Amino acid sequence: MEKPTKRSITIAGHATSISLEPSFWAALSDMAAAHNMSLADKIAEIDARPRNSSLTSALRVAVLNWARGT
Repeated sequence: MEKPTKRSITIAGHATSISLEPSFWAALSDMAAAHNMSLADKIAEIDARPRNSSLTSALRVAVLNWARGT
């Protein structure tokens, strides 16, 4: 099992830390590249979507949906 890795990122002008497993970081990077976006911009885009969960959970779901083509 992968141990989560914490990264700091600035979203909408404020710094936050996100902890995800390396596979999710890699998939997020791939997703951002596929949309011609930086990783930070892709995370900010996902953060701006309405949600009922944490940003970390929203990122995991976004990666899963992208991988599934939905």
